[in-house]
Amino acid sequence: MASFLLLGGLILSSCNKQTGYGRRTANKPGKTSASTGGAFSFDANDSSKFFVAKFAEQKIGPRLKYIQGGRTVLGSQEQDIMAFRDNLERTVTIASFYLDETEVTNVDYREFLFYMGRKVSADSIQKLEPKDQVWAGAMSYNDLYDTYYFRFPGFNFYPVAGVSWTQANAYSKWRTEFVSNLIREKNKVDSTLSKKQLIERGVAIAEYRLPNEGEWEYAAKAMIGTQYMDENQEQGRIYPWDGRGLRNPYNIKRKGKQGDFLVNFKRGRGDYAGIAGSKVNDGEILPTNVYDMPPNDFGLYHMAGNMNEWVNDVYRPLSFQDFDDLNPLRKDGIYDEQESYTTTLITDEFRVYKGGSWRDVAYWMSPGTRRFMHQDSATNHIGFRCAMISIGGRGK
Repeated sequence: MASFLLLGGLILSSCNKQTGYGRRTANKPGKTSASTGGAFSFDANDSSKFFVAKFAEQKIGPRLKYIQGGRTVLGSQEQDIMAFRDNLERTVTIASFYLDETEVTNVDYREFLFYMGRKVSADSIQKLEPKDQVWAGAMSYNDLYDTYYFRFPGFNFYPVAGVSWTQANAYSKWRTEFVSNLIREKNKVDSTLSKKQLIERGVAIAEYRLPNEGEWEYAAKAMIGTQYMDENQEQGRIYPWDGRGLRNPYNIKRKGKQGDFLVNFKRGRGDYAGIAGSKVNDGEILPTNVYDMPPNDFGLYHMAGNMNEWVNDVYRPLSFQDFDDLNPLRKDGIYDEQESYTTTLITDEFRVYKGGSWRDVAYWMSPGTRRFMHQDSATNHIGFRCAMISIGGRGK
């Protein structure tokens, strides 16, 4: 009997090798079709047989961090002192994606304007320029930042300000095209190939875009840092780090006094940084370098404070009731039409922004809080970062 089983196993093994049957993966597609037995070609220039590209790691540009998806509880987990009730807790699943480790900087955005200046008219470039006047105030002397903040080299790696949701999307589209061209050149890919052909060959990048509100909130909380054993988490998080405050709790234990701040924010009325010379001063009166302050457990900087950030979603106060529980996104006013409201502030042109900023108090540092503004408006406290989907199952 044992001999019979051994012989059967050998025959089956031999059959698998000859026909290419057995488990297939993107990395190991086999030499022949599992459906027809026809031979595969692995040379894109060989048109005599069906071409199958072997999987290569997804091609992405620099600065993107991989955010492993999973089940999470989204929503405001802090006391709703503003009584907005527009982001109640709910369980959803977010698919894996990539997110910029920092906010888009002044030098990033100037690079965008430089290359766009070769393609479009001066009038079009003017429409893409950040709105410098966002720094001016009738009762303040901040006007000098109109001139210096965006262009002075000392602010190169500070987050760009004065950029609307519409401009942020224009930057994302340009970045997609620019990085795609660099990857094509590096891999010596025929520039005449269509997007479908590039996708089939595994050399097309996914699009840069603004993150969805759900993605942004999931990445900001970074609950992956609280996990132990099997699908257990030690505690929830009000902020993108452990503890119930804005200071480093481990820092406090070590020093036996107040810990360093983990966020660039407004500490109270008229207090944007603390007292000069203090070691726990939060570092900047204005926005600060995008790499200041420690990153969260996904390796992302300033997911609270420094700058609020545009996300993709149209704003509705009751979106949490309508969202799908897989990759939630509100693209428009469906199920909650603008005609249902008596205010002109609820239209499909108003977009969500998240995260709190250098000029916001502690309440807005919680990832669950949300606000909104017209997609063509800009301020000195809203910036953005780009996201990209994770595709292809990473070769499995």
